[in-house]
Amino acid sequence: MDLQQLTERTGAICQEVAAFIREEAPRLTEAGVSSKSANNLVTHVDHTAEDRLVEELEKLLPEAGFIAEEGSGEQGQGLNWVIDPLDGTTNFVHGVPCYCISVALMDGADPLIGVVLEVTRDELFTAWKGGGARMNGTPIRVSDRKDLRDSLLATGFPYDDFQHEKEYMDLLRELMHRTRGIRRLGSAAADLAYVACGRFEAFYEYGLNAWDVAAGVLLVREAGGRVSGFGTEKDPVFDEEIVASNSAIHDQLLECIDHYWSRQD
Repeated sequence: MDLQQLTERTGAICQEVAAFIREEAPRLTEAGVSSKSANNLVTHVDHTAEDRLVEELEKLLPEAGFIAEEGSGEQGQGLNWVIDPLDGTTNFVHGVPCYCISVALMDGADPLIGVVLEVTRDELFTAWKGGGARMNGTPIRVSDRKDLRDSLLATGFPYDDFQHEKEYMDLLRELMHRTRGIRRLGSAAADLAYVACGRFEAFYEYGLNAWDVAAGVLLVREAGGRVSGFGTEKDPVFDEEIVASNSAIHDQLLECIDHYWSRQD
């Protein structure tokens, strides 16, 4: 496979779907919003965007299966497109300007292509394995800050899994005191893209799905960063917890997390 060409064509498909999302944003009403579970919203825009992505990506690489948030397509044995058609649906519903299309091509657990398009800012983040990371075609790198106290972090909060709420809030309190600040954008795909281009030094969260993070994991790695689970034995794509950083502060952040997160074991 020509990964560069596949990445460029995937980015073009995402831009076409983003145009549809922008058209639909001002038309959305509460009647078009439903819940998959507690605080987990979905709209007709999510479904239509995903259907369009699957249709075009299937033409691009017919041998690949699909792991898609809204259930379109069938999962394959080897190659799979991992798709979140609208990461940040709650933001989208409330008119908050941060939501993304996230598409990765995985070979088993190995990301080969990662594309994140932040729809409202029209920022297209792309990476292919071994090819570096880019934003709108310009190479990007993670930041070079080396100390947690000089770092700006991003996180997210679970919408339905609160069994580790105390540990997570204790960790948040600790990091509030040990960093320049913590932001919550409401889109894990955007958080990871922002680590890749150096806006954040790190992002951490638990309770995520593969479609939230698969593309962003490759972006961060190809931009010179490091990605792991809360424990280094965890897979950041499929094990529902992730730490992504500029590499320099990764061990410091893992040490903080381990101090609180180990209590859940």
